[in-house]
Amino acid sequence: MTGTADGTAAAAAGRTEGGTLAGFGRAVRAEWTKARTVRATVWTPAAMALLVPALAVFVGATGSLRPDDTVLGGSLTGALLGQLAAAVFGTLAISGEYGTGMIRATFAAFPGRGAVLAAKAVVVAAVAFVLALASCTAAFGVGTVMLSGEGYATGRPMPALIGVALCHAATALLGLALGALLRHAAGAVTAGVCLVLVPSLVAPLFGDLERWIAGASPAAALQKLSQTSDASAEAVGSLGGWPSLGLLLAAAGVLLAAATVVVRHRDA
Repeated sequence: MTGTADGTAAAAAGRTEGGTLAGFGRAVRAEWTKARTVRATVWTPAAMALLVPALAVFVGATGSLRPDDTVLGGSLTGALLGQLAAAVFGTLAISGEYGTGMIRATFAAFPGRGAVLAAKAVVVAAVAFVLALASCTAAFGVGTVMLSGEGYATGRPMPALIGVALCHAATALLGLALGALLRHAAGAVTAGVCLVLVPSLVAPLFGDLERWIAGASPAAALQKLSQTSDASAEAVGSLGGWPSLGLLLAAAGVLLAAATVVVRHRDA
């Protein structure tokens, strides 16, 4: 009886600690440790950080810009690939644990499943934002050096670069929510890539509805904020870049809320 009572008390104490700010801080630290030690969640954001400036070098070397493009837009040509990598990073942050069964140990250490998902969201969003801001800023620096004097408008880098980084963070959160809902890494990654790419790819097939369909894509907010010539009103709608980012963040919040409900009520 005493052992049972002690076990019950310990479990209750663990649940109480998991619900405090200190307990949430422990969960965030644990998720950060996983993110920087698991191979998949290390290489994916690393690829995101390298792709954007690498493509800026290619664009600068080839001068492959339209006359009405901006240095900022041309420099961030690779930002869409970075956004795809952010989506994959988000999905792997949780679907990988479901695949290996580690999620059971995670939920045993932190019984508050909603808090676990929130801790993952903090880490995923922070990593995606910081790396995207650094890589996009570096890409713009490359473009400024290589394309200056070529007759292209510079564009308005600030606060656009912050908005582009937020697009990456929001897309990573969408990926996290998909990973929590689907639990299967391959399925979640596929769904995340489709969510980013498919609206823009199929939108031209719908005639006058193109701008509505493509404008709902996570890529649309990024294109508008990067001030690329591809983000015409006919192609991605006339809604501004920041309102489009607001819709993207709202969509990420809704999908994460749905994922939280499912995670709380579904067996690990």
